[in-house]
Amino acid sequence: MTRWPDRRILDLFGIELPIIQAPMAGATTVDMVVATARAGGLGSLPSAQLTAEGLRKALSEIRAAVKAPINVNFFSHILPPDDPAAQTRWRALLAPYYLEAGLDPAATVAGAGRAPFDAAFCEVVEEYRPEVVSFHFGLPDKALVRHVKGTGAKILSSATTVAEAVWLEANGVDAVVAMGFEAGGHRGNFLTNDMTTQVGTMALVPQVVDAVSVPVIAAGGIADGRGVAASLMLGASAVQVGTAYLFCPEAKIPIVHTNALAQAKDDSTAITNVFTGRPARGVVNRLMREIGPLSEAVPAFPTAGGALAPIRTAAEAAERDDFTNLWAGQAANLASWIGAEALTRELCRTALEVIEHRRPV
Repeated sequence: MTRWPDRRILDLFGIELPIIQAPMAGATTVDMVVATARAGGLGSLPSAQLTAEGLRKALSEIRAAVKAPINVNFFSHILPPDDPAAQTRWRALLAPYYLEAGLDPAATVAGAGRAPFDAAFCEVVEEYRPEVVSFHFGLPDKALVRHVKGTGAKILSSATTVAEAVWLEANGVDAVVAMGFEAGGHRGNFLTNDMTTQVGTMALVPQVVDAVSVPVIAAGGIADGRGVAASLMLGASAVQVGTAYLFCPEAKIPIVHTNALAQAKDDSTAITNVFTGRPARGVVNRLMREIGPLSEAVPAFPTAGGALAPIRTAAEAAERDDFTNLWAGQAANLASWIGAEALTRELCRTALEVIEHRRPV
């Protein structure tokens, strides 16, 4: 297409449509990545909950199914030191829920479940050479970034403030994802932990565009063509869409999450840290109401999730979402129940109608 107001991301990544399917750990599947890529957008594979071998398997399946450019996403957090005292306090806080479910509060639980980008993951990148590599929570060690750049991959990372965007450009990213406060899932913040001053997409995008020279990708509260068009008019070169893809059959989420999305309204979500230890937006449920949504009692990211797993499993078996992280953005109510390939194309079709004044906003 030649009608887009800014083709920098299209040309940089070699894609046809300015749509990036957000990498959503635990929910994004190979099928979702492939469907988005087939439509002409950028399919994104999250890797934080995969092993290096699991990532190899997923990438082999994607490469066998489609030849289009793809994005592989990694977390770049630093694993915290062991803190038995914090874990003990957390387990004590959760003990009543264990007892309610008929479980032993002292039972051994799983580990963190979210791995940062490291040398083993970097070897996979060097082996498969994805066209785009993106990071969340800043960037990994500079030596690892150099290795990624050496493969020819374009590098992205998320910024939740102008200061973070400027830092990312100074540290070598090829484009910045401007992540507004409306976005679902984990916040990409890394220079600030203050959730009270996080910025909305409509205010953040043009200020980031003015502050950096690299292309900007808008994220947060974008679930239909109007949101795409508005973001492009604010100076974004493309958009990253997450929650709307959770409504696609290619998404892998528990039925309680699907049900929560179906009922979500504009005010149904909140920022919480009770599921992982880092702020993330999701549909409000029992755990968020009774312990959070933000609590200093939660241990450091990503160690909080292990102790929640047994009670989450028990609740989901009873079709309750009490302890499930129901990640969703504020625009969930605008999403449609269609496939990922159709969604990617529809977002662009309707955005162009708005841009070209064929459809009122």
